[in-house]
Amino acid sequence: MRIFFTGGSGKAGKHAVSYLLDQGHRVLNADLVPLDDPRVDNLKVDLADIGQVYSAMSGLAGMDELDDPAGVPRFDAVVHFAAIPRILVASDSEVFRVNTLSTYNVIEAAVKLGIRKVIFASSETTYGICFAQGEVRPDYLPVDEDHPTVPHDSYAMSKVANEITARSFQARTGVDIYGLRINNVIEPHEYNEMFPAFVQDPSLRRRNIFGYIDARDLGHMVECCLRTDGLGYQVFNVANPDTSVGIATEEVIARFYPGVPVRRNISGNDTVYAIDKACNLVGFAPKHGWRDKVS
Repeated sequence: MRIFFTGGSGKAGKHAVSYLLDQGHRVLNADLVPLDDPRVDNLKVDLADIGQVYSAMSGLAGMDELDDPAGVPRFDAVVHFAAIPRILVASDSEVFRVNTLSTYNVIEAAVKLGIRKVIFASSETTYGICFAQGEVRPDYLPVDEDHPTVPHDSYAMSKVANEITARSFQARTGVDIYGLRINNVIEPHEYNEMFPAFVQDPSLRRRNIFGYIDARDLGHMVECCLRTDGLGYQVFNVANPDTSVGIATEEVIARFYPGVPVRRNISGNDTVYAIDKACNLVGFAPKHGWRDKVS
């Protein structure tokens, strides 16, 4: 597939792009900084500028495409990962402005240019727990896609707004638009750097609902969505199937979620950030975890 990928130079994006390249896709990385990978095409694009978005998405991916007698080919899919990645990177108003405006621009351009598949990065923060002032507990466990999304912060607000934007464009056009509520992204080298502390003090993972997603498995999830057509508008939790702490999940619930309703049996190290929908609808099957990598 010929893929227009935004934010491919970021922490999550670079691993997803690498995975897609490994699968044989052609990727144009639309970002403010290039990705240092000789296999990828890079284009500097300010996604908050609608003109730049339309121009980039309707243009060439590389010099070699000048030799195509049929003209400029259309992108098969758009994957939108670009964003200010959290609060306290820029002012709250700027986080909300950039994240919502860029997402609107990317989806509008995609659907009006006839691209029939859009995948965009939403977030675990939409559930209102990660960046809440003080402690907010889930309404129930495990947290699935039906859980209320009532955020307290500008970043999560922008992600909820983006989901509404995406749903509206899908209803209007009928294209497939899938949102990924991505849990805390972990790169391979971070397991030994970070997880010993999580084992020592599980409370460090409370704001992430005790979940995580290996960056390589995130690339796999994007690929699953690319090859699954006809689902209309969907949001998917994206996480690994186990928790990010050393204690059993039953102890996690007892210590951190007393009184929170548990809607189904949870045992062993099962995640409380439910990924059943992604597994069942698009074939998500994460393979990488921390337990065999941390001393």
